[in-house]
Amino acid sequence: MSFINYSSREINCKLVYYGPGLCGKTTNLQYIYNKTKPDAKGKMISLATETERTLFFDFLPLSLGEIRGFKTRFHLYTVPGQVFYDASRKLILKGVDGVCFVADSQMERMEANIESLENLRDNLTEQGYDLDKLPYVVQYNKRDLPSVVPVEELSEVLNSTRVPEFEGVATTGVGVFDTLKALAKQVLTELRKGG
Repeated sequence: MSFINYSSREINCKLVYYGPGLCGKTTNLQYIYNKTKPDAKGKMISLATETERTLFFDFLPLSLGEIRGFKTRFHLYTVPGQVFYDASRKLILKGVDGVCFVADSQMERMEANIESLENLRDNLTEQGYDLDKLPYVVQYNKRDLPSVVPVEELSEVLNSTRVPEFEGVATTGVGVFDTLKALAKQVLTELRKGG
C-alpha cells in the first residue's frame, strides 16, 4: 500500500526485489543506486546480521511525472535470499506495491529459483496479497555466465502468468533499468487507477 505524504506532496511506493540467495538482488539495487543522481536519492541502508543482508534506499525519479500533483518516491528493498530467513522476508513484503523476482539463470540454480518463487507466492498469500494481481516483473539475471538455461525454458517454469520479463547482467547493468522501469510503470498505472 502506497503511503501519501501530504506535507511533501509525495506518494511513497515500495518495490521489493525477491529471489534465491546470490541471484543478484543486491547487485541490481547497488547498480541503480550508483547510477541515480545524488539529489534524487536517499541514503542506502544495509541491515546486516552475521548471515543475512537486507538493502534498501529511496529515490525520486523525476522523469516519471506526477500523479494528481504528487511526486512519486520509490523505496527499493531486497530480501535475504535464503528461505531460512522467512520471517525477514515476510516483514519486508508488508505494504509492498510491486515485486521484481530475480532469477539466477544458471542451470544448477533452477531448483532454488522454483523454491524461492513458491515462497514468494506463499508469503504474499499469507499477508492477503495475490501475486497475479500485484505489479510484478521477472528478471533472468546472470545471462553472461556459461551454464545458463535458455530464456524460453526459464519463462516456461518461472513465468507462467507471462508478466514482463527481462534478461539481465546486474554486474554490468544490462536489463537493470529496463526491469525497474517496467515495474515502476505498472505501479504508477495502479496508482492512477486509484488501486
